[in-house]
Amino acid sequence: MPKKTTTPAAKKATVRRAAAKAAPVAKVTARKPAQPKSERKVITVQADPGSTVFLAGSFNNWDPSALPMTDKAGTGVYSATVTLAPGIYEYKFVINGVWTLDPDPDRDWTQNGLGTLNSVLRV
Repeated sequence: MPKKTTTPAAKKATVRRAAAKAAPVAKVTARKPAQPKSERKVITVQADPGSTVFLAGSFNNWDPSALPMTDKAGTGVYSATVTLAPGIYEYKFVINGVWTLDPDPDRDWTQNGLGTLNSVLRV
């Protein structure tokens, strides 16, 4: 009977299988760090019914048309929902093309680089 030859790769596989059977290896799993939970925030503003209203801010690169606000009831109360990670965000409303601060007296404001103010949202 001819002698069987074993390739180097087959020898390595045999050694690995034997080592795996000989000593069980404990499986170590690393925990991922807890991610801060994002929060849904509903932002509203009062404007004339039929207005075109958008929400622009640091959360959407200040794009004045990226986030339209809706007035579902037709009463002039426009709203938009954003989901944001914990942090501090600046924003303004764009009402009929005019950049406007949030008129809510409970909102904070901060000065921006254009010499005007931005509304502040803390999540």
